[in-house]
Amino acid sequence: MIDLSINEAQRKKNIERCRDKGIILPTFAQMRDPAKIPASIKDELKGIGLWDVHSRNLFRVNWHNEAKERGGGFGGVNFIELPRSITGTKARIVGLAGKWFPTGAHKVGAAISCLLPELVTGRFDPTTKKAVWPSTGNYCRGGAYISRLLSCPSIAILPAGMSKERFEWLKTMAEEVIATPGCESNVKEIFDKCVELERTRPDAVIFNQFDQLPNHLWHYAVTGPAMEEVFGVIRGPRSQVAGAVLSSGSAGTLGSGSYLREKFPGARIAVAEALQCPTILENGYGDHRIEGIGDKHIPWIHNLRETDAAIGVDDELPMRLIRLFNEEAGKKVLAENGVAKDVLERLEWIGISGVGNMIGAIKFAKYYELTEDDIVFTMFTDSMAMYGSRLRELAAERGAYDQRQADRDYERLQGISVDHVLELSQVDKRRVHNLKYFTWIEQLGKDLAELRAQWDDYRAYWGGLRSQVGDLDAMIEDFNKEVMR
Repeated sequence: MIDLSINEAQRKKNIERCRDKGIILPTFAQMRDPAKIPASIKDELKGIGLWDVHSRNLFRVNWHNEAKERGGGFGGVNFIELPRSITGTKARIVGLAGKWFPTGAHKVGAAISCLLPELVTGRFDPTTKKAVWPSTGNYCRGGAYISRLLSCPSIAILPAGMSKERFEWLKTMAEEVIATPGCESNVKEIFDKCVELERTRPDAVIFNQFDQLPNHLWHYAVTGPAMEEVFGVIRGPRSQVAGAVLSSGSAGTLGSGSYLREKFPGARIAVAEALQCPTILENGYGDHRIEGIGDKHIPWIHNLRETDAAIGVDDELPMRLIRLFNEEAGKKVLAENGVAKDVLERLEWIGISGVGNMIGAIKFAKYYELTEDDIVFTMFTDSMAMYGSRLRELAAERGAYDQRQADRDYERLQGISVDHVLELSQVDKRRVHNLKYFTWIEQLGKDLAELRAQWDDYRAYWGGLRSQVGDLDAMIEDFNKEVMR
């Protein structure tokens, strides 16, 4: 459960601070359904850019933003349905697109969900504390951005091997940016830095996405319903939700899978992970290039009771496919093979981890022999706007991208196999769950009783967390009323 105990004195100070700065907070209900956002705020947003540092952009933390850089309103959920000419499967593969969130990735949702409870309860003092956002990429970007909108100083932590675009932007947003050793899969080094900060910096408050229950809650309450809404738009007379394939990362997005399982009995949830670091598949280790997912541990907020399969994705394939999807020679080959112009124009909405998720969804569809009536959801977390430097690096390393190479890569895309797919038995699920012990109990001091509750009393544990959405919204509404007095 999220601690909603109130520090009344600090809560009042936070209300005064928001009043002075004109900050109004969105509720979960408004993030799920922007129709509930007041008309006055929608009018203000008409003159505000999607990435502008303006507190009204807190109300753009949702899946319904109009696909434009400035002054957009709200409409349907942003998604891409990939055609069979790309996926090679009968099943319909649909990815929610994070490009049209502020910062260009949906991780701002997890960030605001983690900080809001602390502000409205008065458990966080923005005048004396700094919000620390440890991440392998987009979460610390989202955290730094949300902190700036809420007038809270922040510290961003991410591996030194992440893309230049991430670091350059973060330096304009966070008060401090810390680069830890390693690359995408070096999560332990991030945790070590957090432990150091907690020990040496009394002003540091750690919002670790890998153990923050509000991260799970936001995706359960907001992303899952967005998937359900898309299903309602695209479904045919016999359509069914076959499941969702989501990379583990912090495991927050898997909360949307839990929502789907409740709404669509029989839906399966699979976790995609880099084959070069097969944590669930083989209790393994290693380095990989699929930016946006963390490895070598099982996140505290991963509900293994509701995870049905693990799928290994070779990191070489996303590196090839971002060229196929974004280089002119690749687009030409795709067009020749029947990919429609409107789809070609939106392929840049899919970043490296999104391509990895797409590959996992293709393997899922093939493994379970899904049909035209089956819809598989996945996540296009961010877009290629984050990875221009990676395309330039690939060009320097491998040479110009020509039709011959594009033909090879398209053939590989069409020939994706069902290797490295593991259906998790009850014993497998418990085995993977128990891996949390080594990271979270031995190394980071979590409560063993809570670890057991996540498994043994899982309905009460996860159900109790999800029931807090209404309580949080009531607290946010009361907070806003006092701000606007």
